[in-house]
Amino acid sequence: MNPVRRTAARLPPDAVYLDYQATTPVDPRVLAAMLPYFSEIFGNPHSTGHGFGLAAADAVEQARAQIAAVIGAQPREIVFTSGATEANNLAIKGAARFLKSRRPRVVTLATEHKCVLESVRDLARDGIESEIVPVEPSGLVDLDRLAAALDERVSLLSVMAANNEIGVIQDLRAIGALCRARGVLLHTDAAQAFGKLPLDVGAMNLDLMSISGHKIYAPKGIGALFVRYRPRVRLEPLFSGGGQERGWRSGTLSPALCVALGTAAELAAGEAADESRRLAGLARRLRDGLVARLDGIEFHGDPERRLPGNLNLGFAGVAALDLLAALPDIALSTGSACSSAEVEPSYVLKALGLDDAGAHGAVRIGFGRFTTAAEIDRAVERITTAVARLRGSNPGDPGR
Repeated sequence: MNPVRRTAARLPPDAVYLDYQATTPVDPRVLAAMLPYFSEIFGNPHSTGHGFGLAAADAVEQARAQIAAVIGAQPREIVFTSGATEANNLAIKGAARFLKSRRPRVVTLATEHKCVLESVRDLARDGIESEIVPVEPSGLVDLDRLAAALDERVSLLSVMAANNEIGVIQDLRAIGALCRARGVLLHTDAAQAFGKLPLDVGAMNLDLMSISGHKIYAPKGIGALFVRYRPRVRLEPLFSGGGQERGWRSGTLSPALCVALGTAAELAAGEAADESRRLAGLARRLRDGLVARLDGIEFHGDPERRLPGNLNLGFAGVAALDLLAALPDIALSTGSACSSAEVEPSYVLKALGLDDAGAHGAVRIGFGRFTTAAEIDRAVERITTAVARLRGSNPGDPGR
């Protein structure tokens, strides 16, 4: 069989990227910081018997300190991983397996990322029970309902800080207080929140936190896991090896990728307040522009407790996949998942109470550091035109 060859897609010169929750471009400042570690400072950071290795090790430790500073942690509490998926697996499986004999149960929410839900389900093979707690139509969890699930048999609760599809922000401070009072470890998947929202592991009583580099303008393939040192959290590693990263994540680290994540974290934290205000303004501009020109728009997720750079919405009478096909020069995404030949509606939106048609109609719009007001205006124009054409109507007619 001949290998499939793909040609690079040719994007129009005025294409607009609005899928920042999926991934971000590498910031030029991050790229500049990491490049020397591919060729000039190329030593193995675990070979510290000579200067080449020591230089690489120093860079890794500086990056560890930069990441820790963003969340109020100690550098030794940061474990480098390949990304948030690995960090989530290590946190959930590692903690649950270590505590299995005393507390054989884990809890999470219905709207968590698939790697969290699948990690929880995988634990059934180890005899570890689980409970998936529903959320409200807003996407937020009811704290009383959550508290009722945290009995003395629960070892770990995993709650995403900010949802990757609908952008809602859970109240980690209140959730952390519930967990600490009950002796339950709290893990948060902070892939979408780290570097964008204020996160303090002490104030929020967080025990484990997963971080992703490519969500904050670093390359793909690097992430981290915060593991609390006092009171100490213990994990079973996912795989065996040379015992790097305190024995929890064996394997040779890439100094270049670690430096990239550390630099990206420091930049994001320093610019977060101003960037949050700018993104909130772009969100209003986009929302107001669409609402002024189209009827029949439904926005999903809590309108206040949400990432400033995220909108999830649907247009009455329009399927999301049809809309994406009509907008080849605008990068949007759906929450739908392709399984073999079928397209499944987003389980996150269905957890909010949407029916299949509503979930199939939803699109996610994500904007970030390099999005401009001119691009927002261009997107409004093209989305409006496409929706009207798909409805077979003029703007302002919901097509029902």
